[in-house]
Amino acid sequence: MFDNFMKRAALLSSLLLILLGLNSCAKKSPTLNLLVWEGYADPSFVKGFEEQCKCKVSASYMGSSDELVAKLRGGSASNYDVISPSSDVATMISSAGLAAPLDLSKIPTYGQLSPKLTSLPLVRVNGKLYGVPFTWGPNPLIYDSSAFPRAPESWSVLWDPKYRGKISVWDDLSTVYMAAQILGYDKPDPSHLYNLSDAELEAVKKKLLELKPNIRKMWSTGGELTNLFQNHEVVAAMGWPLNTVELKKKGFPVGETIPKENTTGWIDHLMITSASENKELGYQFLEYMIEAKTQKQVADVTNYVTANPQAGQLMTAEQRQGLHLDDVDAYQKRIYFWQDVPRRAKYNEIWNEVKAAQ
Repeated sequence: MFDNFMKRAALLSSLLLILLGLNSCAKKSPTLNLLVWEGYADPSFVKGFEEQCKCKVSASYMGSSDELVAKLRGGSASNYDVISPSSDVATMISSAGLAAPLDLSKIPTYGQLSPKLTSLPLVRVNGKLYGVPFTWGPNPLIYDSSAFPRAPESWSVLWDPKYRGKISVWDDLSTVYMAAQILGYDKPDPSHLYNLSDAELEAVKKKLLELKPNIRKMWSTGGELTNLFQNHEVVAAMGWPLNTVELKKKGFPVGETIPKENTTGWIDHLMITSASENKELGYQFLEYMIEAKTQKQVADVTNYVTANPQAGQLMTAEQRQGLHLDDVDAYQKRIYFWQDVPRRAKYNEIWNEVKAAQ
């Protein structure tokens, strides 16, 4: 009888272990949720992270910095683990407690990043660091080279009456900055673009209202602008280097230039949200994304300049030249990197009035 009892006990124990094993196998692998710019979660490099960390990456894309901030402040911050704010809102996100301070001992590759980027105060608040530099680049003038045999020299070409209904602009404050450049408000100090007076903003508004007859559509996602060009709805626009890459892949006759007035640009950082429940996985993602190999893959997809200079060693001479890695200092002088805009609400008010005008 005792032997039967022991046999039953052993059988029950075996069944319990099997059930526990099945339960363990049934557990879902963790999901890392991103809210990032287009191109920052491409399968060509994200798949490697998923395989390495036995997880799933789910990406949502933002169309502007203001959209990112609105989602973080609108009660959905806990829906996202990693974000990629640009330099115009990175400081505000850091100081508002929307991002978690970082422990650099968990991101060993941080030491490889460009000192010019890591020394900036954009993501440092009260002695704590809230983000890692990821990529940077300009907002260039993109054009259909069949309509422009030579690259346009000035942003003023967008106002040319012969391109009525054939122009697109970004639904973003970058369009405000661009109009301010046309009016000369970046002289002598380019940073003034981000702190315009009420009178200057009114002049910018007037200039943008003069542009409206030429605007076919204001784009809000990179894919939308690519489609506008591909469908021959527009011939010129402010865009992203990503658009140029996508259009070239599709065989479209596209050109890209920085006009004589120069242009604005951005430094994007990767941050872990303070509301994330996957912070350790978030750290692994940040480390993976700034490694030289991944950075090279990101550049392949986006044509953005990488924060890790060692990525250049993995590129062809042609790609390095295309990213201006051989003349970074000269290239950066043509780009007025976005900064914190103290009167951002007023800028948005002006921009919304432009959009609403008939």
